[in-house]
Amino acid sequence: MLSWVAMERIYEREVLPNPKLRQQAGERPLRAHAKRLTDGELLAKLRSFGIEIDRAWLERECAQALSAQEIAGPLMDQSGNRGQESDWIWICVATLWRRWFPERPCFEELDDKMQNGYELLKSSGAVAACRIWLEAWNDVLRLLDKAGIQSIEEFDERFRGTQSLFNWIQDLESELWNAGLDERQFLSARIAMCEEAMRRFSSDDGLMVENRRRAVAESYFELDETDQAEALYREWLDADPCWGWGWIGWADCYRFTRTERVDLNRCEQILREGFAIADVRDRADIADRLADVCEERGHGDRC
Repeated sequence: MLSWVAMERIYEREVLPNPKLRQQAGERPLRAHAKRLTDGELLAKLRSFGIEIDRAWLERECAQALSAQEIAGPLMDQSGNRGQESDWIWICVATLWRRWFPERPCFEELDDKMQNGYELLKSSGAVAACRIWLEAWNDVLRLLDKAGIQSIEEFDERFRGTQSLFNWIQDLESELWNAGLDERQFLSARIAMCEEAMRRFSSDDGLMVENRRRAVAESYFELDETDQAEALYREWLDADPCWGWGWIGWADCYRFTRTERVDLNRCEQILREGFAIADVRDRADIADRLADVCEERGHGDRC
């Protein structure tokens, strides 16, 4: 089941613009409606449901909860209110959390930052999106620490957001690369993000780990830290010489870089070294890359 903030977003995006769907679903309160209400009015709204809270009480609850939904659910049970009107209980809690304790991340705020980033990606590009997404990544780390969560799967089971952490973290890694081509600090941020993800999510499937390794090494290479990229690939491939896309990723550094280190001879050398491994995985992909490089170098007939 989706979180309440994700369901609210679906209502805003799909139901509200469609008169027929809006008539079928009925009008429902939204967090946007709470923005014009004062703190006192929000507390009065809660009292109308038989719920009496104050700032100290909410601070204690926020110290333990990961979302306003986790706090609001028991309050709904306490009040006996259900249905659309009782959405105000969650809305009031979420709004007061954001106003009173903005330094404490929560799932609702994280979901908003993720989705704001996607909107910025469409309207303004990768740099603008990554600025807010790096804030979101910091929130993810703090929420992981707060709950003692050690896997993406466990996080998503509790988050249930508009976008899963599993998908979003891959989008973040990709867009940090795109942003880094314009502003180099995003390449450094990409390295830090991928290294932190590898440290925290050691139980992730092999493909995720391999993709993050490639992201780290290619970012070092693009930052002109060639020796570091070389050392990383050599270490990883000494440990797993059958990692086909490791050989491809290493070779691609010398073929597609925007630095002055394009070196098709070195690229071909790396691909041939990988292709020579008897049980190398993705051998056909290495062969395709090697054929392309040989053609670019003008000796495709001798490849």
